[in-house]
Amino acid sequence: MKAGLRGLYVITDAALQAPQQLGERVRQALEGGARLVQYRDKSNHAARRQRQARELLELCNRHGARLIINDDVALAAATGAHGVHLGRDDPAIDTARERLGEAAIIGVSCYDQWPLAQRAVDAGADYIAFGRFFPSRTKPDAVQADIALLRRARRELEIPVAAIGGITADKGAALVAAGADLLAVVHDVFAAGDVYAAARRYQKLFS
Repeated sequence: MKAGLRGLYVITDAALQAPQQLGERVRQALEGGARLVQYRDKSNHAARRQRQARELLELCNRHGARLIINDDVALAAATGAHGVHLGRDDPAIDTARERLGEAAIIGVSCYDQWPLAQRAVDAGADYIAFGRFFPSRTKPDAVQADIALLRRARRELEIPVAAIGGITADKGAALVAAGADLLAVVHDVFAAGDVYAAARRYQKLFS
């Protein structure tokens, strides 16, 4: 099991700030205590995505955190990011592992499906993610996950589990108590007027 996969896991959203503001807002989240940053940008702006990923990697390294690239194994390899997060339609875990190496962190979305979690663990995932647990502005049509999945994961799995979907600091305590090692958050941090303060609110949940 790779170290450091516990705490606040922030996920960027290109719609929540101008491109030139992303680095500063991620810096604030890291100073507020975020342990992982997922760079998520679905645009076709290849040069900008390379530039932003490298900037975020430098920030994460400076703060002792990890940068995970959403979906794009090639971008993770090109920038030297710490890992990649894979969804249903993304490359297989073994393909990503071959490209990124044994040290890479590979996370996998398992939605509301326990069999997906079992297969991800068997294939060598470093963490899995269940969700959404609450109504989500990022993915309003995402399937609803039951908190019982987190309790079962705590009992039966030996890798960290992330909870995602509409999470706030107020709602997060129940998810951590049920077994979530990571709280993956978009709007409650990056849509906040004070990103640093928003991230700090999660600290007490993991103390």
